[in-house]
Amino acid sequence: MAKGRKKYTTAASDASSQEYLVFVSHATADKWIAKIICERLEQAGVATFRDDRDIDGGDDIPETIKRGITKCRELVVLLSPRSVHRPWVLLEVGAAWGRGKKVIAIRHHVEVDLIPEMIKSKKAIDLNDIEDYITEVSKRASRRVR
Repeated sequence: MAKGRKKYTTAASDASSQEYLVFVSHATADKWIAKIICERLEQAGVATFRDDRDIDGGDDIPETIKRGITKCRELVVLLSPRSVHRPWVLLEVGAAWGRGKKVIAIRHHVEVDLIPEMIKSKKAIDLNDIEDYITEVSKRASRRVR
């Protein structure tokens, strides 16, 4: 856990929080990129959920992920050659979509024709343009808090 960062919680008392939460879905092999995305979002005042950081030993993994997706305002999916067809990534995207959450695809070395059908209709953001997304979500989060 990052020094000084409050760990994401799924406790019932946290459900009323005004915090704007972004769930970051990624393949384990892309953890370092997901970590950087989370750091940038948090610097912009947006809370994040990342499974490798926010699920503790002994936690029920599917249940904790489900609670994270339920609580989040939007889900960012990092699409890379390593993640584009990973079952967990697709499951997380489907769960967010099924709950009516905003889904944002961030492409990293993945051509549009390889993007799964359920995400293809969404405007994807190239990883090189991540700052544009950070600006957009920061504006959404600040509107939500006011």
